[in-house]
Amino acid sequence: MNRIISINGPLVIAKGKFSIFEVVRVGEEKLIGEVIGIENDKAYIQVYEDTNGLKVGEPVFNTGKPLTIELGPGLLANIFDGLGRPLKDIYEKTQSIYIPKGIDLPTLDRKKVWEFIPKKKKGDTIKGGDIIGTVNENGFEHRIIVPPNVEGKIEEIYEGNFTIEETIAIVNGKPIKLYHEWPIRKPRPYKEKLDYNYPFITGTRVLDIMFPIAKGGSAAVPGPFGSGKTVLNQQIAKWADSDIVIYIGCGERGNEMTEVLEEFPKLKDPKTGKPLMYRTILIANTSNMPIAAREASIYLGATIGEYFRDQGYSVVVNADSTSRWAEALREISSRLGEIPSEEGYPAYLLRKLAEFYERSGRVRTLNDLEGSLTIIGAVSPPGGDFSEPVTQNTLRLVGALWALDSKLAYKRHYPAINYLISYTKQWEFVKKYFEELYEDVIEIREEFFAILKRESELMDIVSIVGPDALSDNEKIYLHMGRIIREGFLQQDAFDENDSYSPLEKTIELMRIIHKYYVTVKQLLGKIPLEEIEQKGIHEKIIKLRYKSLKEFREEIKAIEQEILSLLNSQ
Repeated sequence: MNRIISINGPLVIAKGKFSIFEVVRVGEEKLIGEVIGIENDKAYIQVYEDTNGLKVGEPVFNTGKPLTIELGPGLLANIFDGLGRPLKDIYEKTQSIYIPKGIDLPTLDRKKVWEFIPKKKKGDTIKGGDIIGTVNENGFEHRIIVPPNVEGKIEEIYEGNFTIEETIAIVNGKPIKLYHEWPIRKPRPYKEKLDYNYPFITGTRVLDIMFPIAKGGSAAVPGPFGSGKTVLNQQIAKWADSDIVIYIGCGERGNEMTEVLEEFPKLKDPKTGKPLMYRTILIANTSNMPIAAREASIYLGATIGEYFRDQGYSVVVNADSTSRWAEALREISSRLGEIPSEEGYPAYLLRKLAEFYERSGRVRTLNDLEGSLTIIGAVSPPGGDFSEPVTQNTLRLVGALWALDSKLAYKRHYPAINYLISYTKQWEFVKKYFEELYEDVIEIREEFFAILKRESELMDIVSIVGPDALSDNEKIYLHMGRIIREGFLQQDAFDENDSYSPLEKTIELMRIIHKYYVTVKQLLGKIPLEEIEQKGIHEKIIKLRYKSLKEFREEIKAIEQEILSLLNSQ
């Protein structure tokens, strides 16, 4: 029998017969563990639960399976721990605010009945990845996928109400159910990866225009404590242009996940008018939960995302934060006695990060649909030091850097994205979209960058000699820089009209700012800048973002008339 021979925190060494990456049950309490290394007849087991009380000599039980997740109806509007166990069901069963050790509950509800509507018929030939039928889940069409390893003719197919364990079809003598299992560390198959062609619209202006990524792309959001990583991630989850939202609370504080749980059910989905939670999946592996399970939670979220991608949907995975996940890697690596790399992280940190971020993409699925998986990863570098290993390795893999700055956060500039050091590698992929619909925006965007850069340079001079030393031709950059920062880049997450900025509103806001800029440049030398400022047009532009769409359009027309009057006055 397999027996424990050593215990080192979450790392247990056992003697016996094991397979690599096999899930095992450790000790009399049957704690969940995973074999992460084998040496002769010894297995190194990463235990995903508290090992206090575990003793040398206790048995270890094989399961013969890798770490898997059940994929099927019941995932949406639910919250799971890092191993895919339903937290609500655990609480109802135990009435405990903590997860009891060794508890084993399935991911999906075995009792709930679903109405299955077949899309195939008896005699049809099907293969893995085909959509065999649908069920209605909270008003969402959940497409039932044939498991990837199944192929053949449908011998029987049924219509009606079923639990997830009942047979809905028989293919080559094998029963097909509403769900199937998938190993979380193994990417799900697809036909081909497609080129990026459409921007990932978030409703946050600085992201959608200045540093956009493509749908199916990836971005890193590094920032020090208090710079707004969690708020920005939650905003993206609330408003992004995606069918499914997966939010992974990986090692962050429990109160942050509590905020998500309280807010999401109250938020209305702009697409359906129903609670946003209906198309959201939460994975909570907070800072007071076992550190080892953080590693599994990242792969769990990616696997669920791929499952809905394979149904032809657009999915966004928000991981908050990958730094906490990397800390779990560092701890386990240290206990294994591996030679550390920079700052104690394992030498394979980049490979592990790549295994996560490379699961993003826009693909043609096995059933010839188009689906996408966009990954946004928050990073928590100590002291905001972007040169640390997790941030630097992440930047080698992602399509954009959305760098948060504590100085901007303290100035109440939200989102506190540093517009001078942030960047996107995916502008060329989405540029064609803007060229076709909003051609002038490309030039305006470049002018915004130039103004902000020049403003930053002049602010250094002003801090030494004061603003009076500047000419009007230089002061215009300070004037316009303020308008762009306060009227466009800033966004109030708690304001009803400014929390989400539709692309149409964002574009019109850019255009009116640019029109004002062109007018002021024409008037310089004829009218002092101070006199133009006294007209107060710039203050009205800054306040535009707080207007509802109807008020916004009316105010734009009024401001355009004022700009025209200003120009005609000369």
